[in-house]
Amino acid sequence: MTALGQGGPLAAADVPRRNWAGNVRYAAREFHRPATTDELRRLVAGSSRIRAVGTGHSFNRLGDTDGDLVTLAGLPPTIEIDRERGQVTVAGALRYGDVAQHLHTKGYALANLASLPHISVAGAVATATHGSGQTHGNLATSVAALEMVTADGDLLHVDRDDDTFAGMVVGLGALGLVTRVTLDLVPTYDLRQYVRLDLAPEALDEALGSAYSVSVFTDWRTPRLREVWRKQVADQPPPPADWLGTTAADEPRHPVLGMPAENCTPQLGVPGPWHERLPHFKLGFTPSSGDELQSEYHLPRAAAMEALAALGDVAHLIAPVLQVCELRTVAADELWLSPNHRRDSLAVHFTWVDDAAAVLPVLVEVEERLAPFAPRPHWGKVFVTDPAELAARYPRYADFTALLTRLDPKGKFRTDLMDRYFPA
Repeated sequence: MTALGQGGPLAAADVPRRNWAGNVRYAAREFHRPATTDELRRLVAGSSRIRAVGTGHSFNRLGDTDGDLVTLAGLPPTIEIDRERGQVTVAGALRYGDVAQHLHTKGYALANLASLPHISVAGAVATATHGSGQTHGNLATSVAALEMVTADGDLLHVDRDDDTFAGMVVGLGALGLVTRVTLDLVPTYDLRQYVRLDLAPEALDEALGSAYSVSVFTDWRTPRLREVWRKQVADQPPPPADWLGTTAADEPRHPVLGMPAENCTPQLGVPGPWHERLPHFKLGFTPSSGDELQSEYHLPRAAAMEALAALGDVAHLIAPVLQVCELRTVAADELWLSPNHRRDSLAVHFTWVDDAAAVLPVLVEVEERLAPFAPRPHWGKVFVTDPAELAARYPRYADFTALLTRLDPKGKFRTDLMDRYFPA
């Protein structure tokens, strides 16, 4: 087993054999780490079945293949700022945290980040991974252009002027291997992070709209919502002592009880740059708990209270297999496969215990309770949604399927999970 252009056996650490959580062992027959785009193009052209793996933060087999698995981390780690356009073009394999640090030193920022800075740009964009904030779209909405290697080995550049661009950004890795991504920039900014405790459910709507980015955590063991993490612009006043009937945390917190708060970004209102406050976790530490499974469902924002009430009916099933549940908001967009397509959304995220046999029956119950709200699951997490039901929840589903067939007629980038949800 050799890496293209590397001239010797591929070291075990060069390409992940498992996903980050360890619940998926990749089934690839060969693992590759090309060092140049030309090497990647030859590899793709000569392969009958191939997928790219990023930082491995998907919890399902969306990116698993029985063919060739390739990491793009060996390509040049370029970051090119276009000050005139207010954009940056980065190597797709770079982590958001690394890109963010560089941008900040140059006076720039991204409008939003996910809770983990450890994820790759191309992987996060391809699955519409998000962050939080009522006025912020998911990370894919900041994409202005893509460069990718298509099934025949050609290098394709697409931007917002392309009629199918909105179908290609959240492409699930199925349209080509994304080598470079161009992102919109904003001027750098500072935030403060405050954690408030014990929120009444009826105050959820107001809490979610109260700051630049807000996350609400609960364990479904009591009716009250355990914590509110408010990431507000630094020059705004702190929340009053009696804010929404909550109390202020007097020490740093971790979303998962019992985990060390030193893993988390600074709290207690200490000001700091955007990239050190928007994520929940520091770049140099293990995010979340590590031993876990994750699921997430995006619902109409207006249905938040009804959805929570519906989930309350199965709280006794959720709590025993749950580490923490996070509630966030994401603004609507026009991307075809975005879970936030044309609707402002409430994202209900579950971090489960690492026990699929115990979690999957609960997922069935959760999805049944949420069904009246047409939930759209996060593409990179664990879900059991019926393919026909999922297709009906995306107005441009058929358009994406047609695009998939046009760009990859022989199914080179397909996987078993892609075949299930996008049958040829």
